[in-house]
Amino acid sequence: MVLNKDEKTKGIRQYHIHLRPGEVGEYVLLPGDPDRANVVAKFLEKPKLVAEHREHRTFTGHYKNIKVSVTSTGMGCPSTAITAEELFNIGAECLIRIGSTGALQNYINIGDLIISTGSMKNEGTSQFYVPQNFPAIPDFDLTRVLIQTAERLKKELDFNYFYGLNSTDDAFYGESQEWIKKLSDLGLLNVEMESSALYTIAHKRKKKAAMISAVAGNLIRGEVIYDEVNTKLNEGIEKEIQVVLEAIKSYHEERTLKK
Repeated sequence: MVLNKDEKTKGIRQYHIHLRPGEVGEYVLLPGDPDRANVVAKFLEKPKLVAEHREHRTFTGHYKNIKVSVTSTGMGCPSTAITAEELFNIGAECLIRIGSTGALQNYINIGDLIISTGSMKNEGTSQFYVPQNFPAIPDFDLTRVLIQTAERLKKELDFNYFYGLNSTDDAFYGESQEWIKKLSDLGLLNVEMESSALYTIAHKRKKKAAMISAVAGNLIRGEVIYDEVNTKLNEGIEKEIQVVLEAIKSYHEERTLKK
């Protein structure tokens, strides 16, 4: 009999992330870098390291009485797709990607935050799920609350933010100057490597997904820091985490009122 992965993997300890049902909250933050999971944990109440396997490090704790987890995905759509599928298998409902991104517009600076309203699919993973011309779009309400929360907190936390379309690319070092200019000319705000697959899988599974990113460099101005500590990026990461956690609180309250 041909293996049915859907039937085989639900409700058990997951093969890649090594998590079981009950070990994560409905809300899970998704950084790429495992070390950024540690940063998220600092903002949770009584965080517990519940699993660490491959590139996937998971903490679960609470934020203002809401159970929240963070699981690192590693880099790129294939790894992110596995993470999303396995988290959904064990009870996650809302996945929010956090992390870094490259800005594609001249007016965006290192450390600024960008909230995605949709992704151009320049990657291959989502084609296993949907046709290439199928859109990759985050959940509207979750994204709306992220934008509202960023607007509310921008003065208190001292950051600039933007929202709009981004590109999801497969090959970090395959992005030529011509390619970067093409993306910029299309009016895309930024480029990263995970969101379009995340949105696609959430749609297929009837779950929620969104993304907020901190700018690591401006690819149009050539301002990219590879060889030293990127202080502004690290500050942006901490600010986006605070925005996401407050957005989860607001979104959870909205959902509770609707029930």
